[in-house]
Order: sequence, then structure tokens, then C-alpha cells
Amino acid sequence: MIDYTVTEHNAETGEVIIREMTNEEKNLTDLRHQNWLKEIEDTQKIAEQKTALLKKLGITEEEARLLLGGN
Repeated sequence: MIDYTVTEHNAETGEVIIREMTNEEKNLTDLRHQNWLKEIEDTQKIAEQKTALLKKLGITEEEARLLLGGN
């Protein structure tokens, strides 16, 4: 669940204001959250594809790194 509150701290006065996000802020937060979830999903798919390819080739991840010259 996304927290739609904003804490504003005025460094000069020490005043702290906790407020609800505006609709624009909520929309931006939702978009960023969706993009973050998509990145996670994409990363997981790539990892699964790499694992499947290594299995198909019958080599380990370390062996693949050696073949490709990676660290």
C-alpha cells in the first residue's frame, strides 16, 4: 500500500507539516510505483531467461562468464 502523505520540514522555522498528497503528486507516485514494479518484473524475466539458457547449454554461470570474458 502506498502512503500518500507528505512530510514537509521547514529548516529555518523548525515547522513540520504532514499533509495529504495532491492529485498530481498521487498520480506521479503511482506512475513511479508502476515503473518500479515493471523494472522488477523485467529483471526477473531476464534472470529466468539466463537460467534457462545456461541449463539448455549445460553450463554454469561461472563457466559462461569464463567463455564470455566477464568477471
